[in-house]
Amino acid sequence: MAGSQLKRLKASLKEKGVIGPQLSKKQKKRNAQDGKTSNNRRYQKAADLEGIREQFNPFDLKHNVRGPKFQVTTNRPATSNASKGRPTEAKSLGEERRRQTLLVELSRRHKVGGIVDRRFGENDPFMTPEEKMQERFVREKMSHKSSMFDLEDDDPSEGLTHLGKSLSFDGPDLVDDFEEDDISAESDAADDDEHRGSKRLRPSNDDFQDADHEEGQPERKKTKQEVMKEVIAKSKFYKAERQAAKDADEDLREELDMELPDLHDLLFNRKKAPSDKETNPAESAAAAKERMERDYDMRLRQLAQDRRAQPTDRSKTDEEKAQEESRKLRELEEKRLKRMRGEEISGDEVDQDAADIQPEDVPPNGPVLFRDNEEEDFGLGKGIKTRPTATELGFDDEDDFIIEDDLIASDSDLEPVESDASSNEEESDAEDDDEFTKGLLNEEETQNPVFNGQLTGTNISTDTKEDSNGLPYTFPCPETLDEFVQMTQTIPMEHLPTIVQRIRALYHPKLDSNNKAKLAKFVAILIQFLARSFEKLPPFSVLENLIRHIHSLAKSYPVETANEFRSQLEDFGRFRPLSPNLGDLVILSAIGTIFPTSDHFHQVTTPAGLLIARNLEKVPKKITDYAQGTYLSTLALQYQQVSKRYIPEVMNFCFNTLCALAPEKATKTLGYFPIHEPTPGTRISNAKSVAVRKLSPADCEQDEITDEDVISTKVAIVSTTIQLLDAAADLYGGKAAFFETFEPAKNILAHLASKPCRSKLPTTLIDQFTKLESKLDKMLSLAQVARRPLELHHHRPLPIKMAIPKFEDSFDPNKHYDPDRDRAELAKLKAEHKKERKGAMRELRKDANFMAREQLRMKKAKDAAYEKKYKRLVAEIQGEEGREANTYEREKQARKRAAKR
Repeated sequence: MAGSQLKRLKASLKEKGVIGPQLSKKQKKRNAQDGKTSNNRRYQKAADLEGIREQFNPFDLKHNVRGPKFQVTTNRPATSNASKGRPTEAKSLGEERRRQTLLVELSRRHKVGGIVDRRFGENDPFMTPEEKMQERFVREKMSHKSSMFDLEDDDPSEGLTHLGKSLSFDGPDLVDDFEEDDISAESDAADDDEHRGSKRLRPSNDDFQDADHEEGQPERKKTKQEVMKEVIAKSKFYKAERQAAKDADEDLREELDMELPDLHDLLFNRKKAPSDKETNPAESAAAAKERMERDYDMRLRQLAQDRRAQPTDRSKTDEEKAQEESRKLRELEEKRLKRMRGEEISGDEVDQDAADIQPEDVPPNGPVLFRDNEEEDFGLGKGIKTRPTATELGFDDEDDFIIEDDLIASDSDLEPVESDASSNEEESDAEDDDEFTKGLLNEEETQNPVFNGQLTGTNISTDTKEDSNGLPYTFPCPETLDEFVQMTQTIPMEHLPTIVQRIRALYHPKLDSNNKAKLAKFVAILIQFLARSFEKLPPFSVLENLIRHIHSLAKSYPVETANEFRSQLEDFGRFRPLSPNLGDLVILSAIGTIFPTSDHFHQVTTPAGLLIARNLEKVPKKITDYAQGTYLSTLALQYQQVSKRYIPEVMNFCFNTLCALAPEKATKTLGYFPIHEPTPGTRISNAKSVAVRKLSPADCEQDEITDEDVISTKVAIVSTTIQLLDAAADLYGGKAAFFETFEPAKNILAHLASKPCRSKLPTTLIDQFTKLESKLDKMLSLAQVARRPLELHHHRPLPIKMAIPKFEDSFDPNKHYDPDRDRAELAKLKAEHKKERKGAMRELRKDANFMAREQLRMKKAKDAAYEKKYKRLVAEIQGEEGREANTYEREKQARKRAAKR
């Protein structure tokens, strides 16, 4: 077929018979007789046109011009280069689908309201109106389930029957003989209902009616109108009853409102004032109204100012109290374990009410200070909410006096439990001022009017200035350490705890708002007093009582206490890191008593532990160095009593101390630990008859002592070191490296118990060596037995991997042959995901392009409409202006012509 595209199209149409000369009547008649109906002809014509359209539009099909990429051998049929797909048709279908979905959403965007047609089949173009109506009728009948007793159903499917006959009035035999004319106009609704209820069903033929037959007829069925009247009557009756009850309640409420003033006077225990009406009966209505409004406003203000009654809690049983205490102790233990493991504590476990406060007068490079919401870090916790003494509770670092409510600050973690059976509110209000003195003051001090005057806020003069020990009852609260030292300079050391007790009682925070700041300074002064170098060390009982007072004050002032302890540790580490004095040792002891030592990191105990380890690492030169190291080792083991962390400096110091003080030097290596050669004169000699004593704080400071005291101190150091090793063995008994840790201790004890050293040591000391050596033998054997050697896993033998290739009879290069089923499934899922993802992205790009085109079309249409309207308005304005201009010109010309005339 040659020629242009148009000629080819015409030729194809003529060939198929689509166009051409019209058929004559004879040809049409012949075609009708041959059975070629118009329908078949129409279908044939549409098919021919579709074929011609496909033939003359080659770009509507997708062709694979280059063929397959690789030539492969397969049992699948060869793929031809035939056309695949219809991109133009697919594009048009996609455009139409987007016009039905995206375009509708775009047109509805930013629009509120609208009517959505939810009728069945309304948007279905393939259903005829008759089919839509029929389907809607069927669905309506299916949704409405009628019943034979349904009052709203006018045409029930089944009616009531009697003796096989229907009781409805639709039949020819039974009719309703009710007539409106039979009812007199004077009859009321009751007579009407009674008359209707007495009607009977009769036959339609009145000639065969008689009285006997009429009485035998059953009662007729009530009509729907009668039933609805009965329902309405019952509803009105019940509504009238409810209204009557409501009116009765309203009357009773009004009576109570009238009696309310008398009840109010009884509640407030006031006598009823004579009314103004009695005094002035001729009062005007305006004055009475004004007085009533004034009384109403006054009563309203009184009600607004009245305090609401606080709900009382139910008294808890002993079991509930025990459970609550157990739960609180369990929570505190969980928090302690978290701190010990170094885990972070959640925000709900920390007090949310405390605010972060940083003093402004502290230099930026100064010591790290604490914040008010870090009381949990100090280990004070919530405490045990009870009233017994500290000794009964098992606390070694608390005051001996009773823990009272007012002795503890309101913002402290230790809050007393309020007992329901102890006292009522009236008694507690009367005794609130002097409760806190029950534990701080003794009986004589409590009865003294000096303290009573402080409690009540009045200054009462008295002649009793001193007690039986010669101590004044009142002391000024010191502001600095020098004032405290000067104030206690003439007082014996044994009475220092009494002075502290009286200062705490006289300057309790309950008495004055400024006392809280004074006591915060006072606790810092007490810590400085413990850290000062004493010419003569106070008795241990005095130091213990002072530390207990500091511990008690630390619950109310944790920030000031911790900052002062850190300041003392900083001075210790900066000026005398390897030569501590007695004050430093006392400070380290107080830290282990007041703050928790099991935390993974603590702002006070962690620096203290580092300072202890630093002092234990130094090489001792004098006997006092060994004594100080022994004391620091004792503190280190006490610090780790709960957490049981291994401290290598303590073990190395104990091993070096025993090796240095041994009468004879060991000939073989006793263990893998650093050994320091002792100075001459350090080893023990001629101590067979020396009695074993305990170390004292004085052994840590004495420089010039006699030879006998030196030997006695050396023996005491060895005895204390043996006890430290015994305590360390109990502490680290469950460690995995127990065997490597204490095997050198066993060798050292064997050396000390050998014949050369035995002859120069006391018998008591040798017995300690023997007992500890036997104990370590048992513990080391158990630790060695508990160990399990390393071994390979026990599993079935694995077969040797074969390298023989596996052949597939029906191999397909497009198919994956992965022996691992899970991996094959994963690869399949990945391929499907990749395919779906690419398809989704392609559809999203097409949607975006469609939306952009539609928005551009809408914008163009909007701009065109605006331009058209604008031009129309301009044309109208110009037309009006031109018309007015022409009128003006005509009038002007007319005036000129009139002027010429």
